[in-house]
Amino acid sequence: MLWLGLISIILFSIIAKSYNDTNFVKIERLDITTDKLAENQSFTILQMTDLHNKQFNKGNQRLIDKIQSLDPDVIVITGDLIDRKTEDVENALSFVEEIVEINPHTYFVSGNHEWGNPLRDVLFEGLEERKVRYLDNQNTKIEFGYISFQLAGIGDPSTNHDSLDSALDGLEKNDFTVLLSHAPDVKELSYPAPIDLTLSGHTHGGQIRLPLVGAIIAPDQGLFPKYDKGLYLLNEKQQLYIDSGLGTSLMDVRLFNQSQMTLITVKGED
Repeated sequence: MLWLGLISIILFSIIAKSYNDTNFVKIERLDITTDKLAENQSFTILQMTDLHNKQFNKGNQRLIDKIQSLDPDVIVITGDLIDRKTEDVENALSFVEEIVEINPHTYFVSGNHEWGNPLRDVLFEGLEERKVRYLDNQNTKIEFGYISFQLAGIGDPSTNHDSLDSALDGLEKNDFTVLLSHAPDVKELSYPAPIDLTLSGHTHGGQIRLPLVGAIIAPDQGLFPKYDKGLYLLNEKQQLYIDSGLGTSLMDVRLFNQSQMTLITVKGED
């Protein structure tokens, strides 16, 4: 009977852990240093990805409260705001409208689930109406007082909607540059200058992870993926960050991989 009790305790613990990881959001924090900013300069980016139309309580108020408390300089949504099976985009648009009220510096690039949903044009038009900057294959310069940096974006590379040449057109090599790309292009991770930091999602961090092992599977990479979540040094000048995201796909289950948003602080080197 003892072993039966132990199995019951283990199963209950796994179920409770999975429920927490799937339905409660944590804030991941990431610091990036660069010699393209002065020592006393910094700015913050809040990255949200792979919501998949999930609701964290009514109207996603839990997320909205967290976003407001973080007070980021810029908010970026790196794709899959909706799921390919989403039949009504109003929840997503209402959520985004609340975000823009908090911070008008809100940017979006598309993910594979947007392109797989027949309502994508309704979503894209709704984002534009709510003054979210649609950044697929475009770039912009952002300035806060004496601080400036460049933000570029590409359409989802996993569905061949990306044009890196268009995204980089006119950028300055001396300004810190962040590239938004829903999927990390694992076939070609050598990004051209002036990209310093690439922010991606898509993998869900494997959605279900095993202790000491990591992700079991990730899209475009198969079993035991190398690029599943976290910060990767591509070379001495460029870094890739993969956020494991907020929502779920196929099954509404996360395990050892809690839903998250990431607050990224970019600051000048000491």
